[in-house]
Amino acid sequence: MKTRRGFLTASSSLALLSFAESTPAFLMRAAAASAASNAGRVLVVVQLSGGNDGLNTIVPYRNEIYRRARPSLAIGADQVLKIDGELGFHPAMRGFADQLEQGRLSLIQGVGYANPNRSHFESMDIWHSARTNHSSRSLGWLGRMLDELPPDSGDAPALHFGDETQPLALATLRTPVSSVGSLERFRLDVGGRAALRRAIQESAESDRGSSNDLLSFVQASTINALAASERVDAAVKSYRAAVDYPKSGLAEKLQRIAQLIDAGFNTRIFYVSLDGFDTHATQAAAHAGLLEQLSGAVSAFLNDLHAHQHLDRVLLMAFSEFGRRVAENASQGTDHGAAAPMFVAGSRVRTGLIGHHPRLDDLDDGDPKFHTDFRRVYATILARWFQQPAGEILGQHYEPVDFLNSNIG
Repeated sequence: MKTRRGFLTASSSLALLSFAESTPAFLMRAAAASAASNAGRVLVVVQLSGGNDGLNTIVPYRNEIYRRARPSLAIGADQVLKIDGELGFHPAMRGFADQLEQGRLSLIQGVGYANPNRSHFESMDIWHSARTNHSSRSLGWLGRMLDELPPDSGDAPALHFGDETQPLALATLRTPVSSVGSLERFRLDVGGRAALRRAIQESAESDRGSSNDLLSFVQASTINALAASERVDAAVKSYRAAVDYPKSGLAEKLQRIAQLIDAGFNTRIFYVSLDGFDTHATQAAAHAGLLEQLSGAVSAFLNDLHAHQHLDRVLLMAFSEFGRRVAENASQGTDHGAAAPMFVAGSRVRTGLIGHHPRLDDLDDGDPKFHTDFRRVYATILARWFQQPAGEILGQHYEPVDFLNSNIG
């Protein structure tokens, strides 16, 4: 049997194949999926990188300690979008306020972990791996779940949208995960020439009268790559958003995810990031812009999925590696803290506030104390949303958090 190198050199038909730079490997594995694939549940993760200031996200607007600790950053009762008589959203978060009113947003308060690490890299690794022990962080919590899932259609089981390094959360032992910057990089690059595409298809499908396993593999991969490329093309051309997405990088990524979901891709996890939350100085304007981008993009995404009848099978989770300290610093910013809120959105969530807001008169070295371990949130998603063995994946049992409706199974 010829070696792989010899075969690739000898097969002139392979010279016809030209893929765009950064084309994900999953196009070489993907097969055409039917509309029935829409039955699978999907998780969309939005990572808020840098340490989101939870106190100015869900604001304790009546708390005197909060107002004294933040003479320039405190948001008043006349500014917040009120959730109840004590708490309100930052005024830039109109989209989240709307989703809360529509019953699609769960606000999980006081999330963190014991002995918090205030290093961006260390804390993010802890959240990604669900492990506090540095020696056991080679795999991600989602990656371990992906390794448990049975093979589906050949589509990428998980997809990271972004030019940053693929997050550790998606690190697997045996399941390939793709990262791309845009949908355009998914496409098979034939320069828009239909004749060349047909030539590739005919060459790949031709009977060469050979039992060569490697030849069969390349032929099948080529056909599947073309099929997946055509599905992406169709998704881009035919999809019509039911809402106007904001003009932001996060909104663009979420709109692309909505296109793939609607196109019937069997991808179970989509992962995106929004950077810039390390607000040590002049926080007010920067933080407002970030929260507006997050809130507007997520709200448009949920409304779009709802209009296309996909929201029942999609869950969105937003988190940050830590919160900020209670007191503002001398630069009108905030420094690295600990506990902060998480957000889970979709039509299957128990909407509203989950857990109590951390007390500001009982701090841990200047930070609000956590009361909900983030791995409890993960355990709920693993066990109740994906029906996977949460204890095995996370390394121990964590009590679920009641943020999903009781009728999801």
